[in-house]
Order: sequence, then structure tokens, then C-alpha cells
Amino acid sequence: MRDSERAEPGSIAARLAARLGELRTGRGWSLDELSRRSGVSRSTLSRLERGELSPTAALLGTLCTVYGRTMSRLLMEVEAEAPQLVPAARQSVWRDEASGFVRRSVSPPHTGLRAEVVEGTLDAGAAIAYESAPVPGVEQHVWVLEGTVEITVDGAVHTVGSGDCLRFLLHGPSHFRCPGPEQVRYVLVVVLP
Repeated sequence: MRDSERAEPGSIAARLAARLGELRTGRGWSLDELSRRSGVSRSTLSRLERGELSPTAALLGTLCTVYGRTMSRLLMEVEAEAPQLVPAARQSVWRDEASGFVRRSVSPPHTGLRAEVVEGTLDAGAAIAYESAPVPGVEQHVWVLEGTVEITVDGAVHTVGSGDCLRFLLHGPSHFRCPGPEQVRYVLVVVLP
């Protein structure tokens, strides 16, 4: 899009511009405040929110950091209306063969929805570690369906067995380990602050 053009109404570019404005005003920030927090000029931010300027990946990355969200979440928030039903066949599955971790996005993040639901499985002996919270203060609930998982949060190790649920606010690193002898299958509910 050329500098003087506006994003086509209803297009992804227009929805992204509107969402960026919603994120700023939802926090009660002026353009000047967002400029101070992001290091991006007020005029650039204003043009982004009016849909007069297409953001670069680097600029979107900067704004995502300020707003405490991943770029993939921001982009999902501007996709078409979220379906109420997410059929099993359309739930994305990601496998990390090296660690023995499988992640199914049962209810993916979307605009207007603060929670997402993930099914995770870890092979016996497998472990995954996260260096920090994706969003500080994110609420997580881990409900074990089968097996046992050891979850370390804030330096405390919790052994969570079949039927048990561990819930916490995440501010720092976390670690999931399946002690075995069988794999663990669990539901993770993530709720943004």
C-alpha cells in the first residue's frame, strides 16, 4: 500500500490497524505514551492505526513486545471471525520429535477470547523447559488426563497425576517432565491477564 492510501475496509490490513488501536486505547495509552514505550514515532503509530501505513515485521515485533503478545497471536486476532466449533480435524498439531512432545491446539487464540486450550503429550523421560512466561502473569491450568507430569514453577516442583489439576500465574521459567513409566497426556488452559 502506498503511503497516501488507506487499507481496504474489511481487509486484514484494516483489521490489523484497528486492532493496534484497540490494544493501545484498551490500556488507556495516548499515542505519545505508546511512542515513549516503543521508541516508534507518534506519527508512524498514528498512520499505522489509521491504516495508512503497512507495518514491517520488525515494527510489529516491537509493538507485540510492548503489548505482551506474540506476533502469531496478534495476527490470529485479525483473521476472520473465530468459529465457535473447532473440529478435531482442523486443530493444528505440532510435534517436537527430539523432545517427545506433541501439542494440539484444541481451542486456538483469537480476537475477543482470552483463553486457549491445548492438549499436550510427553513421552516417558521427556522434558521441556521454557525460559520465561510468554506474557508475564499469564494464568495456566494443567489437568492431567493420563500419566504423571512433574511441573516446576517458581522453583517449586509439583507432581501432578491422573485427574489432578495444577493452576498458577506464570511470571518466570517453567519446566515440564514426564517421569514415566508411560507417557503423560494433559490439558493446558492458558488465560491471558
